[in-house]
Parts: sequence; C-alpha cells; structure tokens
Amino acid sequence: MGAETANIYIRIKEQNLMIQKQQIYIETSVISYLVSRMSSNIVLAAYQQITHLWWNSQLPYYQPFTSDFVIEEITKGDPELSKERLKIIQKFNRLPVNDDVIELGNRYLRELSIPRKASLDAYHLAISVIHGMDFVLSWNFRHMANAFVRRKLEIINADIGIQTPIICTPEELFKEAKDGQ
Repeated sequence: MGAETANIYIRIKEQNLMIQKQQIYIETSVISYLVSRMSSNIVLAAYQQITHLWWNSQLPYYQPFTSDFVIEEITKGDPELSKERLKIIQKFNRLPVNDDVIELGNRYLRELSIPRKASLDAYHLAISVIHGMDFVLSWNFRHMANAFVRRKLEIINADIGIQTPIICTPEELFKEAKDGQ
C-alpha cells in the first residue's frame, strides 16, 4: 500500500471513529410503551406517542443495548404483546450480567432505597454503568428518570470512580437530523 493510500485509509478510519454511534441502554418501560395498547390516560398516551416518534426517528442515531433483566420483564404479561416486545429488540446487543453488575446492583438497592419488588431497576442501572453506556432510556420516574435518584447515583458512582450514564426519557433525547450523525 502506497503512502497516499495509507493516508486515505487512516482518514477514513478516523472519520468512522468520530461518527461512532453513542450507546444506549433501553430499559423495559420504553419497550412496554412502544408495544402496548393505547392508554386512555392522556399522559400515558402521550408517552406512548413520544416513544413511537422517538423510536422511528431517533433510534438510528444510537447503538441500542438490552439485557437479560429487560428480557425477564418484557416476557411477562400478555403473550402476544410479549412476543412483539421480544421481536423489536431481537437485533439489539445484549449486555452480559457478571459479578460486578450484581455487586453494584446490590449496592444501588441499599443506597438508592429501591424496594425489593422493584429490584430489577437497580440492576438496570448497574448493568448500564458497568458496561459504560452513554445513555439509559427510561420512562420509570420512580427509580430511574428522577432527578433525586440521578443525583444519588452520581454521588455513589463518583465515590467508587465510575462514570454515570445520562438517564433520560425519550422526550429528552431528541436529536436533530442536521446534527451530523
């Protein structure tokens, strides 16, 4: 390979790195709002519509991830809807559960005061942190997309020297197509 060809190859490789998609962990509530019957509650119906709009226009800008925790939750409930939920995430990368995820999830359970019945919420956060996600997408205002939880999570993670992903709703994560990605 000549010097000119090598330089072109290096420039292409650098450009590809610059436009690499940000990684997003899509939590169960988003998938559930996407694949559900339209709610008669106007607020929930709005969240469902925002989710559909985000999914169709914004998802291509991100590299989506899921986990066994999401799979566990979306397989519950109506069997037909469960099949649909599984189908829409089948091509997503699945983050592996490991000892670090379990240990951090247990710490979050204690320090974020997440009740046992909602324990998977702590593990959603832990798996996204351990695997370095850029974003966690959620409609769970009680245990995730909540300013007080986010702040506590940042303090816990700073204490142990790890990065906290941006936790937000689909409504907060709209990216203009003209942004260049």
